[in-house]
Amino acid sequence: MSPSTRSDLPLNTGLKTDTPTPSIDVLTARHVSLKHILVALLLSALFFLLFCFIVLHGYIAWVLSNPNVAPLYSNPKLSKNLAYEDVLFQAADGSRMMQGWYIPAENSRKTIVFSHGYGANREEPWVPMYDLAHYAHRLNYNVLMFDYGFASQKSKEVATGGKKEAEQLLGAINLAKQRGADEIVVWGFSMGAGTALQAALTSKDIDGMILDSTFLLEPDTMYHNIRQHIDLPRRPSLEIIGMLLPVLNGTSMRQIPYTEVKSMDYPFPTLFIHGTEDEKAPYPIAEKLAENQTNEASEVWIVEGSHHEMIFREHPKDYLRKVSSFLSRIESAK
Repeated sequence: MSPSTRSDLPLNTGLKTDTPTPSIDVLTARHVSLKHILVALLLSALFFLLFCFIVLHGYIAWVLSNPNVAPLYSNPKLSKNLAYEDVLFQAADGSRMMQGWYIPAENSRKTIVFSHGYGANREEPWVPMYDLAHYAHRLNYNVLMFDYGFASQKSKEVATGGKKEAEQLLGAINLAKQRGADEIVVWGFSMGAGTALQAALTSKDIDGMILDSTFLLEPDTMYHNIRQHIDLPRRPSLEIIGMLLPVLNGTSMRQIPYTEVKSMDYPFPTLFIHGTEDEKAPYPIAEKLAENQTNEASEVWIVEGSHHEMIFREHPKDYLRKVSSFLSRIESAK
């Protein structure tokens, strides 16, 4: 065919030239679907962060309720050549049996009951408790050392900030009475001192207390200690932990009589000992408690530069001098 006779017909390539565009409804549906996915992802992330936040507070509440306590490694005979006997006695409310050591003094009707702190047992080596027990025995005091339930070797239970522990301390005081004591002094450390203050709200058998580095479980001190380890907001952290504690240890913060303790004028002499560098229980706690006391033999000794439960180690001579003078005042007052 010659070029002059070729017909100019359109070429058919087999390709469609008219591509349909998506409808407005389809585009809208895709946009809505993507939006739902983003919202779902954001909500999932939010709920995951909230879950982690609550779990963190649950862990804190669990640690508070279950302190890690070392086993006993010695006894009064091995440490200080003090004759002693193993004793079993009931908590005052009959809730459990307590284990301890009773160190008798010859012909003595005076007894010192040691009240150890949180996370420790009757030995409390950093104080060190054996040295103070030996000193008390030299002053002709019977000595009772025992483990709170959270420190028990055989039947460990949760720590309750003094609720159950106060009943256990009252049981120790009952044992001292049964052994013939007519003068009973409670010597407490940290939370053991706070527990002594709680027990003394109901006991008429305490003739004096020595309270070293007093820790009273209340919202302010609990938050102060949490902040030593992790920077959490006061609210809602305290509220969350407060809700979780009853679940983990059966004790609500409302069951700890810290408000009553902080306003109580105890009828017997009390010696408050505290260091200005105490990071667990700020020393104004001891100052405020001491201000409430009207007994003439009561005293507060704030030690510049000393740390939590380390005052005896840091100032042994002054410490023993203060304690000896205070115990003499208790005897004079009886």
